[in-house]
Amino acid sequence: MSIEIANESGVDVDETSIVAAARFALDRMEVSPLAELSVVLVTLDVMEELHERWMDLPGPTDVMAFPMDELEAGRRPDAVESSPALLGDIVLCPGFAREQARKAGHPLLDELHLLTVHGVLHLLGYDHAEAEEEREMFALQKSILAEFRDTLAAALRQDVQRTNDDRLLGAAGLDRRPDSETS
Repeated sequence: MSIEIANESGVDVDETSIVAAARFALDRMEVSPLAELSVVLVTLDVMEELHERWMDLPGPTDVMAFPMDELEAGRRPDAVESSPALLGDIVLCPGFAREQARKAGHPLLDELHLLTVHGVLHLLGYDHAEAEEEREMFALQKSILAEFRDTLAAALRQDVQRTNDDRLLGAAGLDRRPDSETS
């Protein structure tokens, strides 16, 4: 799966983590591994311009999704027999998301993960204009984010354990050395 990210926002964020959230959501939705996605982080001014131009709504917003390929009628690209596709672009605005994160009581990166998953779901044809659609999309978004966070926590625990094991082995004189050092 090809995911390109460009940070034009001026806000320092963990781009690798945002890509990981997008990749996790796409994998979870069983999107073809040949699919391509672009994620762009923009300033408040750029997001305001995009929001007004494409949604005819004033002011900036947190996330916008721009699908590229037309979807076959009645079929999402996450369907079993989906073909490789250029999914489109997700545009995130960290400047806008920062205030949302503060209000929600979590870090900016958590908010950007949420918005990334939200954008992926929009690219896959999900929407929240109607109450039933909103329930479906937000439940799926919540589920994907919970699984993503659990996966991140498990990886962190594994890294901590590996570091502790290496420290213990080193103290016992059993540290791992490359073959060139042992000969």
